[in-house]
Amino acid sequence: MPKPKKHILVCVQGRPQGHPRGSCQDKGCGQVWQAFSDEFTTRNLWASGFQLTNTGCLGPCQAGPTAIVYPEGVMYTGIKPTDVSAIIEEHLLLDAPVERLLAPADIWS
Repeated sequence: MPKPKKHILVCVQGRPQGHPRGSCQDKGCGQVWQAFSDEFTTRNLWASGFQLTNTGCLGPCQAGPTAIVYPEGVMYTGIKPTDVSAIIEEHLLLDAPVERLLAPADIWS
C-alpha cells in the first residue's frame, strides 16, 4: 500500500445518553462521515492517494464532530456536513487548512 498524501480520521464515537463526556454521535458525526465518504467517492480521492477512516473518540467530545488530517496533525471541530467540501478542497487538495474550523489551541493541552 502506498503512503497516502493525506489521511483524514473522522470521529464516529457514540456513548450512552447522559454520558458526562457526550459524544460526536450526539452532535451529528454520522452525517459528517457520510458527507466525507460521498465526496471521496464522487471525486475518486482514494485513487488519488488520499485515505479516509472513521474512528472512535479523538478526545474533545464537547467540541464534536471532530476530524484530524495527517500528516499535519490538524484537528477540526464542530464540523457540519456542509463543511466537508471546504476541508477537501482547501486542505486535502490545496494544502491550506480551513481556519474557521480549526480546533482551538487549548484542545491540545
